[in-house]
Amino acid sequence: MLLEDVPVRLSGQDSQRGTFSQRHAVLVDYNTGEEFTPLNNIRENQADFMIYDSLLSEYAVLGFEYGYSVIRNDALVLWEAQFGDFVNGGQIIIDQFISSAEDKWDQKSRLVLLLPHGFEGQGPEHSSARLERFLTLCAEANMRVSIPTTSAQYFHLLRSQIKNPKRMPLVILTPKSLLRAEVAKCKREDLTNGSFQVILEDPDPPQSPNRIILCSGKIAFDLIDYRAKHKIKDTLIIRLEQLYPFPFDQLSQLLKSYSSVKDIRWIQEEPRNMGGWTFTLARLRELLPRIKELKYVDRLPSASPATGIYQMHVAELELMLRQAFD
Repeated sequence: MLLEDVPVRLSGQDSQRGTFSQRHAVLVDYNTGEEFTPLNNIRENQADFMIYDSLLSEYAVLGFEYGYSVIRNDALVLWEAQFGDFVNGGQIIIDQFISSAEDKWDQKSRLVLLLPHGFEGQGPEHSSARLERFLTLCAEANMRVSIPTTSAQYFHLLRSQIKNPKRMPLVILTPKSLLRAEVAKCKREDLTNGSFQVILEDPDPPQSPNRIILCSGKIAFDLIDYRAKHKIKDTLIIRLEQLYPFPFDQLSQLLKSYSSVKDIRWIQEEPRNMGGWTFTLARLRELLPRIKELKYVDRLPSASPATGIYQMHVAELELMLRQAFD
């Protein structure tokens, strides 16, 4: 994008080196303190890459970046939460501007929110970017909400944000462990070719499935690993990489190709009163005929997003995986 004359601006808490060590955008000389940004030194006559470590005020910084994105509609502007949970500090900006400004004032923005999200046993303040809150704000194609699970998907999703002629905010829930995971890596040609896919089909589909699991995010790899370890041959695993706008057409076509399968399940990491279950349930009911059986597997309803005990987290995950294939 920089070589295509698209300025890129990224700010957040510890964004220069990346909170999860997935990024080293700014190098610092240990002796002199001098900073060097490689992406600003690709070649002459390139666009600027602007990356800043922000103060710890989500409300202030998110508000500034939103305003910047409205004025600089030629730039890719991103705000990154240190953990997705911290986005609640900027909730007023999300409610008043990001989700509704186009409808209220015809004010458009391409702002990208990068929200690390994933239940990995790190406790209630480091697990959930509150996917359900964003989904309740979605209507009239006012924004995109996506959970990419491969590096190619992440790359093409960011690129599509500036290439799409329609300007709308993009909320990306980035699974933390996948930022460096082997299973999320891709080949070079996956980056140089292709585009963002709202649905990812099973990488190792069974020949004659009698069960379909629908899911989003990191849980897909837990399911794939569990299926391989237990040599389960009858279950198809489909990832919804974009929840809004909901991929009605793509999912409908995919389900039609497995019309004989009656057992369809939605699996999520989040507790039942959170995550994407309530949102997807209404839409899946529009797609599935009455003869199809729709089940769900998730954590029990909870006032807290996640347990603070790692052993409990592991036990919950193991139970969910067993139930997913029972």
